[in-house]
Amino acid sequence: MQESDLPGLVAQVLWAAFALGVAFGAVAQRAHFCTMGALSDIFSMGDWTRLRMWALAVGVAVLGFNGMVLLGWVEAADSVYARPQLIWLSNLVGGLLFGFGMVLASGCGSKTLVRLGGGSLKALVVFCVLGIASYATLRGLTAVWRVATVDTVMLQLPVAQDLPTLLSHYAGLPRATAVLLLGGGLGFGLVGWVLYRPEGRSADTLLGGIGIGAVIVAAWWVSGVLGHLSEHPVTLEESFLATSTRSMESFTFVAPIAYTIDWFILFSDSSKVLTYGIASVIGVVVGSAVVALATGNFRWEGFASTEDTANHVVGAVLMGIGGVTAFGCTVGQGLSGLSTLSLGSFIAVAGIVGGAMLALRYQTWRLERMA
Repeated sequence: MQESDLPGLVAQVLWAAFALGVAFGAVAQRAHFCTMGALSDIFSMGDWTRLRMWALAVGVAVLGFNGMVLLGWVEAADSVYARPQLIWLSNLVGGLLFGFGMVLASGCGSKTLVRLGGGSLKALVVFCVLGIASYATLRGLTAVWRVATVDTVMLQLPVAQDLPTLLSHYAGLPRATAVLLLGGGLGFGLVGWVLYRPEGRSADTLLGGIGIGAVIVAAWWVSGVLGHLSEHPVTLEESFLATSTRSMESFTFVAPIAYTIDWFILFSDSSKVLTYGIASVIGVVVGSAVVALATGNFRWEGFASTEDTANHVVGAVLMGIGGVTAFGCTVGQGLSGLSTLSLGSFIAVAGIVGGAMLALRYQTWRLERMA
């Protein structure tokens, strides 16, 4: 590839990220896809329908990503999730903070973008506070604390931390066999568990699960195949175009929200360029807004009380700090990360679920005390 061809390819990657973001936002708005809502449904009503939707999305993402691994298109080790450095304490603590925060803020980062597209001014406040908190945890005061505390607890693995690579290394299995066993086993297992029950075969569950899962897979392909250069014409190094991590990326919605705010504020600074994550963030809001307007579900929404405002602000701060510390959110670790079968992603998701359950119990205690 010639250097003159780079701007055109970067533009293709960014437009593709935006289009997939639009698809994500449209599907999430239409099917009410929400990880926090799924956990809340189980906690308050014993209803597993939306969790089946989320599990179907994970299953589709796992099958799609590992199918591309078998075809030789992508490698888990090219993502930030499967690096040999297992920061398990950061994954766990960050996940707990994020999970607790998303309950207080009425949804995770992706749900915030979807609600923002639907007219929620509460989501706008969460978006801004989450972005500031995550940026501070990337480069500011809380970043110093993060690096000096939980990030120091690290397990250095001999190979990448995705489970097929670990199984292949320690059990001596061929890599393809390990991918088939683990990727196929988990992916088909989740899809089978979802489809076994009638609610798993409902239109909304299928739309949300298959639609969101397919977007995650497509996002991996755009970054890992379309935007991949084995030799950059300028640096002569392997490169993944338009990504902020300089690695292969799929969707995640914590650090990209921070970068989106930074890009808007410092737009005239030539060093602040549009990236894969920023394009996807804008796309999700647009996609959600289009569906909300088309279906008559667009509604302006404000805070009900001072306590409601405080809960959302605190929740946004916890999500910003926790999401960066855990290396992802319910989409970043819960869908993109799990699709790579990264060990750290399983730890982070366990933390997110645990934090959310603690917050739901806290809210129940608060209501009982007020009554």
